[in-house]
Amino acid sequence: MAVPQNFKNHARYHPPFHFFLIPLLLLNLAFVIHATIHQWPQDRGLNLWLIFVSIMLLLIAANGRASAMKAQDRVIRLEERLRLAALLPPADHHRINELSVRQLIALRFASDDELPALVHRTLEHGLDSKAIKKSIVNWRPDYHRV
Repeated sequence: MAVPQNFKNHARYHPPFHFFLIPLLLLNLAFVIHATIHQWPQDRGLNLWLIFVSIMLLLIAANGRASAMKAQDRVIRLEERLRLAALLPPADHHRINELSVRQLIALRFASDDELPALVHRTLEHGLDSKAIKKSIVNWRPDYHRV
């Protein structure tokens, strides 16, 4: 059985992206720069173009990853606002929108029992996402985040 998720091990890597795509793209860029240095000034135009394309490929990969993370953040924000609407007392519902996206993302790890008190502390003391995660006693794992 897998180790239960907690503050120390909740960060996730997406192996195809982090351990295959990005290293290969960085290796490609290093190879192209190396080839350009050793072949200068012959084929200067082609080598500069290859450097440009290598950088562009890295930016495409980073942008794709950032877009996926942004979409996940939007879904988490919606889920947590719905969860807070169900768990917080009606008198506190107007304060849900005071929470930042980063705070909502961190609060998703809190169990239903401790969430109302943690939200109150977060709003009163302006806790950042790291402080929120460290405050959680009963960790609610999120194994689906990429």
